[in-house]
Amino acid sequence: MEAPLVKTPVKRTSRDIRTANRYEVLRQIIAESPTSRQRVAAVTGLSVATVATLVGELLELRMITEVGFEDSAGGRPRGLVAVNTSGGALIGVDIAETYVRVELFDLGLNVLARAIEDIRPGESRPEQVVGHVAAAVGAVMAQAGIEGARVLGVGVSVPGQVDRDTGISEYAPNWDWHDVPLLDLLSEYIAYPLYLDNPLRACAVAEMWFGAARGNGDAVVVNLGTGVGAGLVLGGGLYRGVSNSAGEWGHTTLVLDGRLCHCGNHGCVETYVGAPGIMLNLRELSPQSPLLHPEDQTTTIDALAHGVTAGDPVAVKVVRDTARYLGAGISDLVNLLNPEVVVLSSWVAARLGEPLLREVREAVARHALPRPIAATEIVLSPISTDPVCLGAATFALEGALQSVGQRVAPASRASAFGGTKGSVQ
Repeated sequence: MEAPLVKTPVKRTSRDIRTANRYEVLRQIIAESPTSRQRVAAVTGLSVATVATLVGELLELRMITEVGFEDSAGGRPRGLVAVNTSGGALIGVDIAETYVRVELFDLGLNVLARAIEDIRPGESRPEQVVGHVAAAVGAVMAQAGIEGARVLGVGVSVPGQVDRDTGISEYAPNWDWHDVPLLDLLSEYIAYPLYLDNPLRACAVAEMWFGAARGNGDAVVVNLGTGVGAGLVLGGGLYRGVSNSAGEWGHTTLVLDGRLCHCGNHGCVETYVGAPGIMLNLRELSPQSPLLHPEDQTTTIDALAHGVTAGDPVAVKVVRDTARYLGAGISDLVNLLNPEVVVLSSWVAARLGEPLLREVREAVARHALPRPIAATEIVLSPISTDPVCLGAATFALEGALQSVGQRVAPASRASAFGGTKGSVQ
């Protein structure tokens, strides 16, 4: 009998710790620009001396700049630093089952340009998706008119399970992708450093930086789109799990022997509260409903949203039934993780909005235990831009800070300062 495979924990080096501290300092400066070194030290828990050293490094990299002084209650004036918005650009890519959205950000994570490409049914082969990404990246670069050398990196979010280190999309159930070398395929067209993760992590980071999870040590970000999952913030940091697979809540069982899921199991949460599942809820209730657009998820969800506003009884019941399923699933997360906040994020949550939120709150209150639910707030994401693009851009920022002093990229990837034939530069 073979011994079970045991994953050896990766020991963090002093360089890893320094990179993480540099990233955290820059994160706080971006979030509270302008700010003082003393304020950054208080928020991060680092010593003032350590923060001063890291701020010096960021000043040398031209990622931040000195912007004057503030009074300090009779003591020496404190120097203020702010993000240097022109010190670089970041690109966030949201690859979803029905679209590719790309946003270009300055270093303060303000949107400079955006582009979207529709993915039609039957266009989900890797080379087709890569073509859409390349076209959208080229479009935002043209819109913004910035020099390619200013782009520090491109963060790419793709649904399913991914290997961040190798750039491989290991499993995307809705497309039946297995071990797709996504970043290597993209590097044939995009001449910037590329960083891969999935939308659960991207949404969670976006909420930590700019959204409802900011300032909360424990949060769950429920991603409601074609697919469904939960980004986890535990103990003040993003929780990935041992194989970067944490948060696949959409593939936990909600109904025994229920609907068949793309993952091969039956009764998954996703099959009842993801966009296709909501369409099936509508079809089962009213097969001939004019609200149903069988080949168009976005139009159907929009029609339901308008129907609820107009008081259409079919739309109201579909949203209520969907919220019952969703509330039962979220109550499990509340009981299990005891978070301070649960954030409903992504495009389905944004479109169904407050009516969905009200029903979900009522459903969770019926199912969750009194003590954990009393400590949990359930809210819609307040982020006005695409949270996945925003979160993906932070992955590129993190990667840029890790690569400080390493100007030579691996041979399998395009250089930040070069490009391949036909590449976006």
